[in-house]
Amino acid sequence: MVKIKRLIKKLFISVIIFSLIITPISSFAYTDYSYIWSSPETLLETSAETKTVSNENSLNLTCGSAILIEQSSGKVLYDHNSHEKLRPASVTKIMTILLIMEAIDSGKLNYTDQIPCSENASSMGGSQIWLDTKETLSVDEMLKAICVVSANDCTVAMAEYLAGSEENFVNQMNAKAKELGMNDTTFKNCHGIDEDGHVSSSYDIALMSRELLEKHPDITKYTTIYMDSLRDGKSELVNTNKLVRNYKGATGLKTGSTSLALYNLSASATRDDLSLIAVIMKAPTTKDRFAEATKLLDYGFANYNYKVLGKANDVVKDVSVSKGVSSSVSAVLEYDSGTLLPKGADTNIVQNINVPDTVSAPIKKGDKLGEVVYTLNDETISTIDVIANEDVDKIDFFNMTKHIFNRWLNMY
Repeated sequence: MVKIKRLIKKLFISVIIFSLIITPISSFAYTDYSYIWSSPETLLETSAETKTVSNENSLNLTCGSAILIEQSSGKVLYDHNSHEKLRPASVTKIMTILLIMEAIDSGKLNYTDQIPCSENASSMGGSQIWLDTKETLSVDEMLKAICVVSANDCTVAMAEYLAGSEENFVNQMNAKAKELGMNDTTFKNCHGIDEDGHVSSSYDIALMSRELLEKHPDITKYTTIYMDSLRDGKSELVNTNKLVRNYKGATGLKTGSTSLALYNLSASATRDDLSLIAVIMKAPTTKDRFAEATKLLDYGFANYNYKVLGKANDVVKDVSVSKGVSSSVSAVLEYDSGTLLPKGADTNIVQNINVPDTVSAPIKKGDKLGEVVYTLNDETISTIDVIANEDVDKIDFFNMTKHIFNRWLNMY
């Protein structure tokens, strides 16, 4: 009898609460109208077209062209003749690898797919693993050969498999270059063997290197290999990029050299959340290209920090919800965010949270609730959208009855 009375009492209280919630009394539906929306700004640039540092070759580089950029933002940190059109040699393969990774990530291609070798591919010469027309290798093995030893035969085999012919694949390379804003670049082949009109610039190589590393970070599983093998250990592979072994934090990326191009390198490295890409073109010797890439990377790590401002789904605050089946919703950051700063400047960053205290239902997961603005010395350096982390339905008879019934059942 006592238990029945308790049940009746709780049901009576629930009905009263329900009646109060759905009653249209204006004082219960407060919204902070003093909140001022500001135009959203994206922290990360979509290309390396940012403020270029004019260094006048203060590092005394001997190469024909060079550039240093910060990977996530694309900001140029050092520039030396970066738009001069030069022969890229096997650094060309960064674009080939980029298109392969796009095919993998889109589901068009799988790492386990077996790739045949045509007569054309087997006859390429230069850097190769001597593919035979009677054998096939998996995409995984092909990528390893391309990234580690710059295999021309594997590069052409992949191009033919993906596009039907090398010519069609080169057309795709040029289309991608145009999309990325690589205005100094014209590809004539997919491997980088010298050919009249096959040119690029250190600036453009930095652009495609950044696209590969930012959009397809899995590639570093291959570009960081120093030694490996294929064909059950019969084919030894040693990376042509010596920085992978000798430079702390090296993540790749690609070497290239011919008698006309001389010595080229796109070198990438990450330390303490700061990722850099250094491109060297037309260095007089292979020793010089590694030494000057090291000099650029050292310059970047010595003078800059990457400050992580927040991670996707970090809770900014809990926001009250009026007329909702839930009384609050968590406001979270929409995406990872950070900013490049001179060393020591990160102590002056100020965070301003522009999110109302109360919002009205209904709310959908992903709805924008406000913004977080970061400033440094009164200048905005980043604006990040803040979104709802879950749905909150508006109260109606059905939703509230269901909500009360579920709460009532959970009491026992």
